[in-house]
Amino acid sequence: MGEPRPAGAGDPELVEVADGVYAYLQPDGGWCLNNAGVITGRSGAVVVDTAATVRRAERLRAAVDSLGAGPGRTVVNTHFHGDHTFGNSVFGPAATVIAHAGTRTEMAETGLGLTALWPDVHWGEVRLVLPDVTHHGGLTLHTDDRRIELLHFGPAHTRSDTVVWLPEERVLFTGDIVMPGCTPFVLMGTVEGSLATLERLRALGATTVVGGHGRVAGPEAFDETEAYLRWIQDVAAEGVREGLTPLEAGRRCGPQEFAGLLDPERLVGNLHRAWAELEGGELGRPLDPVAVFREMTEYNGGRLPACHA
Repeated sequence: MGEPRPAGAGDPELVEVADGVYAYLQPDGGWCLNNAGVITGRSGAVVVDTAATVRRAERLRAAVDSLGAGPGRTVVNTHFHGDHTFGNSVFGPAATVIAHAGTRTEMAETGLGLTALWPDVHWGEVRLVLPDVTHHGGLTLHTDDRRIELLHFGPAHTRSDTVVWLPEERVLFTGDIVMPGCTPFVLMGTVEGSLATLERLRALGATTVVGGHGRVAGPEAFDETEAYLRWIQDVAAEGVREGLTPLEAGRRCGPQEFAGLLDPERLVGNLHRAWAELEGGELGRPLDPVAVFREMTEYNGGRLPACHA
């Protein structure tokens, strides 16, 4: 008998979004159920992000191997969060891992800290594997005749996000800058920077957008993310004027028209970031994620946000 599947988590799915280009979707896209990407070629495969647990990363590796690409494996981490990086080790020492230089630093600083937020998750023998190759503003990979552009437009979801852009296929892997159907999350990034980044992503002209979580979408995903973030700015500005805390403001307003998005408790974390930006200073300056996570749990009726990894 295999492990029981957690409630809310469906079977992963490979969706071909262009010739030899796949989105690997992990329903329902909530906390730690991230998407990955696979770009195949005769010499090997480029894998965009890995997974949170060893078990899930092994399923991703098996899916990549099933596509019949050549033996080489290159892993691109879009940002430092463990649900996108903890599975790096599953691809073995022969795989080359690439990320923004800041992502490597943030991975080293945070280590396996994500596991402490959900101690009941069966993480497996997770081992931190840092990127072998880093970039500062961008890097171009070539697989057969395909050009794969790694671009940094941040800070956005974090201070050092990488998006993966296939200009000929017009496919964009955004990491968690865009998460269709899910509540955006900028606690460790920036609202203002995300809005500026969305404008630059729009300008690429993508027809297919694979976010870090959620369904495969089109460019309308940029508009949906922008609408939420501008609303967050408005709620924060009103809350500051009235002397509220982010938690108080979140409780008073609720998710409103965004109630259908997954993981609405992120509202509180996003308000903390918007509050910090109203105070001024460096965009994306570190906040205390553990303290804010406690407030998100409080907003959620004292229930730990559900993680089905």
